[in-house]
This record gives sequence, C-alpha cells and structure tokens, in this order.
Amino acid sequence: MAKKGLRFGIFVYLLPALTLYTLFMAYPLIMSLGMSLYEWKGYGPTTFVGLANFKKLLFLEPFSTRFFNALTNNIKFFAYTTLFQNVVALFLAVLLTKKLRGTEFYRTVYFMPVTLSVLIVGFIWTLILNPTWGVLNKGLEFIGLVSWAKPWLGDPNLALPVIAFVNSWQFIGLPIMMFVAGIRAIPEELFEAARIDGCNEWQVFRNVTLPGLVPVIGLVMILTLVGNFSSFEIIYSMAGTLAGPNYATDVLGTLFYRTSFSSISGAPPSMGMGAAIAVFMFTIICAGVLSWFYIDSKINNS
Repeated sequence: MAKKGLRFGIFVYLLPALTLYTLFMAYPLIMSLGMSLYEWKGYGPTTFVGLANFKKLLFLEPFSTRFFNALTNNIKFFAYTTLFQNVVALFLAVLLTKKLRGTEFYRTVYFMPVTLSVLIVGFIWTLILNPTWGVLNKGLEFIGLVSWAKPWLGDPNLALPVIAFVNSWQFIGLPIMMFVAGIRAIPEELFEAARIDGCNEWQVFRNVTLPGLVPVIGLVMILTLVGNFSSFEIIYSMAGTLAGPNYATDVLGTLFYRTSFSSISGAPPSMGMGAAIAVFMFTIICAGVLSWFYIDSKINNS
C-alpha cells in the first residue's frame, strides 16, 4: 500500500506539468505532423493531399529553392554557432576553473545576456551594427580602421555569421556553465597525476579535460542543434521575416513562418506546407539526438 501511495503521489505532482506539456507541446506536434498531409490556408475546409506538400518543397520551384537555401543556411548557422559559442565557451570555462582572481564576477557577466529577451538583444545589436551611425562602425572610424567598417547586416556574405555571432554572444553563458560543471566533476587526482608526469597545460587539457568532457560536449552540441534548427526570433528581430538581404539569413524557422502565414514568391499562405517544413525540422533534430545517443552508448560501452 505504501508503494501504491508513493506512486500516486508522484503521479499527482507530475500531472500539472504533464498536462501543460501535452496541451502545448505534444498535441501541437502531433497535429502539425497530420496537417503536413493536408492543404489548408488557415481558414475554410482542409483538403487531403498526401505527400504533395513534401514534393513541392523538394522538387517544385520556387519552393525547393527557398527550402534548400534555408536548410543550407541552417547548417551554416549551426556551424558558426559551434565555432563562436561552444569553442569559445570551452576555452573560457577552462580559464574560469583555474581559480583566477575575479572568476565569480566574470561567470556572472557571461551568463547575464541569457536572461535577456531575444527580441531586445536583436534590436540593440541592430542599432550597434547600423552602417551609418552604429557604434561599431563609428568606433572603427574613430580608431582609423575605416576600411573595416561594413554594412554588417546588408552584406549577404556577412549577415548570417554576424547574426550567429550575436546569438552566440547571448547564449554563451549556458555552455560555459555546463563546461565548468563538467570540468569540476573530473577527479582532481587525474590533473595532479598528469602534472606530476610532466604534462604542460595543453597536454593536460587534451589528455584529461577533453576526454572527461565528452558527455557534456555531446549534450551542448545537441542543445545547440535543437536551438539552431528551431531558431526564429533572432533572425526575425535582426533581418525581418524576409530574412534579407536576398534571403541570405533565411532559416527553416523563418521559412516556416512565411509559408504558413505570408507567402513564398507570391504563392498564398499554406498551413499544410508550413507543417511539412516543421516535419523536416523535427526530423533533423530527432536524427541529431538519436545519433548522439548511439555514439554515447558506444563510448560508454567501449
């Protein structure tokens, strides 16, 4: 009886969270999977079209061009974020575990942008990057680096990496926190043994810190993948729904928004095609998560 009572108590405590998750996460996800097989403009009757929405995205112009452009940009966005955010976060986390002066202060400073609204961050950085009177270009001109001043959000070759940098600047505190926790979880005896054997700091990092952080690195990469392939707000706040210039910053999230609620090259809104894009996003994220689970199981069993 005591075990049954404990199980019932656990269920009661989990019920509110489970209900909210089902209503606002699981149910919309299942509905979007089903909606991808229908044609619907957001009003009026729905028409079953099978896999026609997927065929349009993959093979029919202009939908296929926009879809593969957004997919390519999403992959680049993930690569830029990995470089700007995760690699730098790992470097800073190593420094923050060296018991240097002011580490608590810097840890707080690095995490503070995470608490800000994405839209506010995007708007502020848009002002900073303004090519005419933005602080960045004015500062470069002031120190004599006029040639470095660029139309940061107006150049198709710069816009996406710049937005990825802003996104990384805001959320770098999360991987720093996770890497710091992971480094502190590594037994101190391993570091001491490596130093007694004559290893320098780079050798200690390569042979002790990095192998010990493999599970954390995998988790950080999965969170980065999920965040990047579902991103919308930062692109919207800095480049608008058209993800300019000339769709250079278009990702699957902004393409989903335009397809569902606006248009693609004059085509009417289509909730069915928007749901098909959401299915692709869900599939990519699931593939990444399942791949890491497989790799992690192989590492743990080896």
